[in-house]
Amino acid sequence: MSDTDREQLRSAPYVSLATFRKSGVPVPTPVWAAPDGDALYVFSAGGAGKVKRLKRSSRAQVARCDVRGKLLGDWFEAEACLVTDAEEIGRALAALRAKYGWQMVLADLGSRLTGKFDKRAYIRIQFSGTN
Repeated sequence: MSDTDREQLRSAPYVSLATFRKSGVPVPTPVWAAPDGDALYVFSAGGAGKVKRLKRSSRAQVARCDVRGKLLGDWFEAEACLVTDAEEIGRALAALRAKYGWQMVLADLGSRLTGKFDKRAYIRIQFSGTN
């Protein structure tokens, strides 16, 4: 992955995160992703399929996409893991709020009003070959 590819993923409004079923079939989902150091952070409903798949395997792929998931770039191999450390969750939230501003404020508000905020899952994505 070139530095240009990495920067395009870091700045993209949406990325497609592909997680893998037991059969090896990828399941792509468009998500918000915010950079923090060498990682990208994503949040999801705690019971979402991607979260369940990541509990089984950290294998993932990431590509730039639009809001509907139409690919705008190439796929890149990555590892994705669920974040459970409170401090790291705080960093993930800060990164997401810094990148998405008022949109993230509204997403947080909606999640709090519906009681889903504390049920969120946070995902750290690292590209193959990085720590």
